[in-house]
Amino acid sequence: MWDFSTDTAFQEKLDWAAGFVQEEIEPLDVLFPGNAEPYDRGTEVFRDIVRPLQRQVRGQRLWAAHLPPSLGGMGMGQVHLGLLNEILGRSAWAPMVFGTQAPDSGNAEILAHYGTEEQRKAYLEPLLDGRIVSTFAMTEPSGGADPGGFTCRAVRDGDEWVIDGEKWFASHYPLAAFVIAMVVTDPDKPVHQGASMILVPAGTPGMEMVRGTGLAGEPLGQGVHAYLRFTGCRVPAENLLGEPGAGFRIAQTRLGGGRLHHAMRSVGQCRRALEMMTERVASRRTRGGPLADQQSVRHQLADSWIQIEQFRLQVLHAAWQMDRAERTGDSADARRARLHVSGVKAATPGILVDVAYRALHLHGALGVSNELGLARMWQSGPTLGVADGPTEAHQDVVARLLLKDAVPAEDPLFGSAHLPTRLAAARAKYADRLKETAVPR
Repeated sequence: MWDFSTDTAFQEKLDWAAGFVQEEIEPLDVLFPGNAEPYDRGTEVFRDIVRPLQRQVRGQRLWAAHLPPSLGGMGMGQVHLGLLNEILGRSAWAPMVFGTQAPDSGNAEILAHYGTEEQRKAYLEPLLDGRIVSTFAMTEPSGGADPGGFTCRAVRDGDEWVIDGEKWFASHYPLAAFVIAMVVTDPDKPVHQGASMILVPAGTPGMEMVRGTGLAGEPLGQGVHAYLRFTGCRVPAENLLGEPGAGFRIAQTRLGGGRLHHAMRSVGQCRRALEMMTERVASRRTRGGPLADQQSVRHQLADSWIQIEQFRLQVLHAAWQMDRAERTGDSADARRARLHVSGVKAATPGILVDVAYRALHLHGALGVSNELGLARMWQSGPTLGVADGPTEAHQDVVARLLLKDAVPAEDPLFGSAHLPTRLAAARAKYADRLKETAVPR
């Protein structure tokens, strides 16, 4: 059955979350706008403000909603998670308050499935409780996100793995209690079969930060996205997560849902920009009349609303595809879900850039100033274009999956839609039922 409604009980949860984010969390974005501040567990802000807010979220049974009940979550499906993340996208602090911040949410899933009992006690429990943060190190400075260019290696030496190489843009490393790193463990195999994941505790000798990198607009040297170097870095053999060579399979279990969550949070950001745009158009006057009287301005408002609604439905449909694949376990459903998730990932940067730019432009000089958050919102579009795999990689996934089911035309010159060929076939099909004069020439 086709249905675009939300059940009453869950809608009540969403309504509570929307009011809670707007009233209690969005003020934190203004007070503490730094990119690192939501992740710093050693501050009075976290102890005195964030922890009480987290307790309220737990009281509503919305804490870490992406995790199964066995790990203290709600075990929500992707559609419900999408609707919740649409609300959380309005605030940089909201995912932290709700226990869904990246990369901790994905790292928790990895540890839950592949960590030892000791690792779960030391890292998973405090991670789930929000007392520590973590880092996921996959991208490399030379190969970027191209797995074929990965050179960071781990070699087994008795009861230890020895890691050598570099990682790039390892987010929140200076604040993290541990790193989960993708490393090549068998260079003789294709990288998708020869790469593994290893847990490296903070402070392990041989793991150092070359420098911190920030986003555009942050002072040089003050960013929390680390350029990491491993030099003879030794960790126990049991720190290998999962089987040797299973790194990319493990990564996909954390990245698929994360891409949808980023997309729905982008919807939340775009809706905030639309609110600001609508308020601006309704309030301002120019050239002797209301800004709302200018047709080109109204078109920008309309185009933004249409684009947001189209994208929102695309994301929720992809979430529904993931839920169905999880429910059926069918490989065809899983492949279809992958197609839709990659399509969403490829579309996400564009909508943020388009909508944020229109809002920024209609605010004039105020829009590009540091007195509004629109320029920062616009920047998040290009940022998501390279996060979780570059846009082009997902465009390629979409095209490859479409071509996998494509059937070549019997006539390679003119194809199956060639009108003269179809007309001849139609004449032959209905020749005994149509008069000669009724058949088109």
